[in-house]
Amino acid sequence: MIKLKQKGDFKNLSNFFERTKSIFNASKLDKYGKEGVELLRNATPKDTGETANSWYYEIYRGDGIIKLNFYNSNIQNGIPIAILLQYGHATRNGGFVHGIDYINPSMRPLFRKIADNAWKDVTSK
Repeated sequence: MIKLKQKGDFKNLSNFFERTKSIFNASKLDKYGKEGVELLRNATPKDTGETANSWYYEIYRGDGIIKLNFYNSNIQNGIPIAILLQYGHATRNGGFVHGIDYINPSMRPLFRKIADNAWKDVTSK
């Protein structure tokens, strides 16, 4: 026969999760959103500058999640130009223009900053 006994509660864990939820308020995400748009704008390859100036962000909240999403509104003939720059594209004469990985390197420091600051906030209380 197997017997299990449990003593105590999950108060500390519950408190940890409550602190974690409260960390990402709108002002912090807004700050990170603005910073991310600036990083993307500076890193985007420029010809006319239209794609670089078309970055924006939105904060989504719902069902226990919160997301900071980045978008680019420069779409030509239904094709997002930022994606063509990132991954490359075919040309009319059968050639191929290789992409430039500019999004990931530019955003990596911001993602690290968000993670580091969130961890400090969660563990400091």
